[in-house]
Amino acid sequence: MRVLVVEDEPLLADAIAEWLREETHAVDLAHDGAAALERIAVNDYDVVVLDRDLPRVHGDEVCREMVAAACAARVLMLTAAAQLDDRVSGLSMGADDYLTKPFAFQELAARVLALGRRSRPAVPPVLRRAGITLDPARREVFRNGRFVPLSKKEFAVLTELMRADGCVVSAEQLLEKAWDENADPFTGAVRLTILKLRRKLGDPPVVETVPGVGYRIP
Repeated sequence: MRVLVVEDEPLLADAIAEWLREETHAVDLAHDGAAALERIAVNDYDVVVLDRDLPRVHGDEVCREMVAAACAARVLMLTAAAQLDDRVSGLSMGADDYLTKPFAFQELAARVLALGRRSRPAVPPVLRRAGITLDPARREVFRNGRFVPLSKKEFAVLTELMRADGCVVSAEQLLEKAWDENADPFTGAVRLTILKLRRKLGDPPVVETVPGVGYRIP
């Protein structure tokens, strides 16, 4: 999934981003509300992890603007304010979930994964297609009962292909969901990852190339 972390404390922001990247998500960072709105306007995020007390534009206003723009991304609001009224007001303005500081990174990652499922059409928690079984929560892949060890990027790309349920996924869509904003679209990273993924999944080949369009698992 593509996640934006908005947190004005750089060390905490980096720690959250690193943890979520370990969970195979593509993560961008913003350290104030204005930068967050700029990134949200140009990128298709699944989840925005949003600190409430932000400089330049307050987190509450970021949330309100996302709601007003009918943004599809789900919002996980982070704050040190733990009172009931604070939680209610955060959810009332449009946040989808609310997590108080301090928090456990494992819980944050689990909430991000749950919100990401809600940002898209419903899919089973375990994905199965063409002899492949993919468990996003456990980060495990099997093909015909054989465990397939994948890198983070390979797992992320395979997840997008499995979620597509037989439809074609373009290279641009894979870049959007599996790489962060620093990815160079001209590096051939998607093609190289697909080649490695095919090799690891083994024969018969299961990932098809649709010339000029993208990739699919029929």
